[in-house]
Amino acid sequence: MPQNTDALVIGAGVTGLTTAVCLAEQGLSVRVRAERPPLLTTSSVAGAILGGPAIADAAEAAAKFSPLERTTPWHEATLAEFGRLAGQDGTGVHTRRGRLVNRQGEGGQSWAERLPGYEPCSQAESAGYPVAFWTTMPIVDMPVYLDYLTGRLAAAGGVLETGNCPSPAEAAREARVVVNCTGVGAAEFAGDEGVFPVRGQHVVVENPGIEGFFFEQNPGPVSTGFFVHGDRVLLGSTADRGNWSLEPDAEQAEQIIARCVAVEPRLHGARVMRIDVGLRAARREPRVELEKTGEAPIVHNYGHGGVAVGLSWGCAQEAAGLAVGVLA
Repeated sequence: MPQNTDALVIGAGVTGLTTAVCLAEQGLSVRVRAERPPLLTTSSVAGAILGGPAIADAAEAAAKFSPLERTTPWHEATLAEFGRLAGQDGTGVHTRRGRLVNRQGEGGQSWAERLPGYEPCSQAESAGYPVAFWTTMPIVDMPVYLDYLTGRLAAAGGVLETGNCPSPAEAAREARVVVNCTGVGAAEFAGDEGVFPVRGQHVVVENPGIEGFFFEQNPGPVSTGFFVHGDRVLLGSTADRGNWSLEPDAEQAEQIIARCVAVEPRLHGARVMRIDVGLRAARREPRVELEKTGEAPIVHNYGHGGVAVGLSWGCAQEAAGLAVGVLA
């Protein structure tokens, strides 16, 4: 089969679309293929707050991802790009002031004072958390942002198609380089036994007049947080390791609402618009690397866990650089 496409990107979540944009804007012919369109991916239901634990030399980041010398520049590059996009019409990226909290005490929080707008919470504002402070961070309305990326890809000449994803060998016959952004699907597509799902659930309610965000940083199966996107608020969240179910859990939804109402009483009785479920693609560390095969080289970019948005531009730029390098 003739290889008329420079790069075939498999996956249309935030990682796949961002990588495709980076490639197309360098003048390559790019196709994106995915079983689900962008608005039906896990990325579309993400809370998407940028910064905090993954910033620069945060001690927590070392425990989540290794090696830190790779993830730090990825995150910094991503923050820089979202900083440029914040407030631009049609991007879905907005800067908001809100509270970050932690129930594990003061350890490892020295980075907090360097965050924009840092201010310790009063006792009344802390919601009972031993660490609680105000800061200003980019928040991303993911459905709007995915539409923005789709439009940016099209403007650069890229093509988005929905259909069954071929195997790596089949994909390699369709393009000069394949870029694997399949997320949790990499367990099958790439045969990576180290990839596993972490199921997350949000409850989306009508906004009763809230403007800020609230985000509990602690790892674990449940956390409390809410993120404002205009007339709606995303309430969360859960982290069910190894759970592949995309069906909403009514009991979890009630628990999420109760936790958020305890922090922000104005959420009591807010009309539930929908319940969102997504599968974060977890791995010991993100995989961004080149694999040479008999057919065509494959660049992998997946396994970002719950910070795929927060690492998206840095990882996409590195993955695109690997792809361009083998095409040169």
